[in-house]
Amino acid sequence: MSAIQLNFINKSNDQNNSEIVIFQKNMATSFDEIAIAWKVIKNCGQGDYHPFTYSSVLQVAMSDSYGNYTPHLSAMPGQAFEMVLAPSGDLIQYSGSAASPKSIELKNSLQRGAVSGYVYRDGSVIAMKSNIAPGQKAVFEFTPTIFIGVASQITQGQIMNSAIISNINTEISLLGLASADIVMTGGGSGANATAFVFSLENVKMA
Repeated sequence: MSAIQLNFINKSNDQNNSEIVIFQKNMATSFDEIAIAWKVIKNCGQGDYHPFTYSSVLQVAMSDSYGNYTPHLSAMPGQAFEMVLAPSGDLIQYSGSAASPKSIELKNSLQRGAVSGYVYRDGSVIAMKSNIAPGQKAVFEFTPTIFIGVASQITQGQIMNSAIISNINTEISLLGLASADIVMTGGGSGANATAFVFSLENVKMA
């Protein structure tokens, strides 16, 4: 599967060394839920650029109530996985097709103890669900869309609440792209300050 080559470029008048946060929303849950800071770009000065990739292949992992984390397994929409108690201990395994061809499912098939499920893109957590009770499952669904904005004191992998998410309203569709620049303009200080704007430039279609 392909990876989209993206390049963040700071062409803004920002004087505050703002942090740029990029995340996705799990379309299988309500929009008001939490989201994970997938990428946080720090110290990217005026004129600097920050290349990164957006892969279509995801990875999944799970953790149990004993603090054990499974290895990452490659996952595609339409696949389901479960945590089971094997002779060696708690393990994650492929369990067949998900209910929807667009979704990835992570099920707790243990007899006891809640688990957490994680979805990764390009090695970084993009979504998670905690406290999945025995017999229950978490459902994840993503569109090729990222949200990008300016935030402060956010670390990569951090859970962001709805207050932070509601301030980040630039939505960029990556559908059909091979590569593109994401250019940030605006900013500044005092009476001349303007809102930050993120736009796609130098777009190459797949």
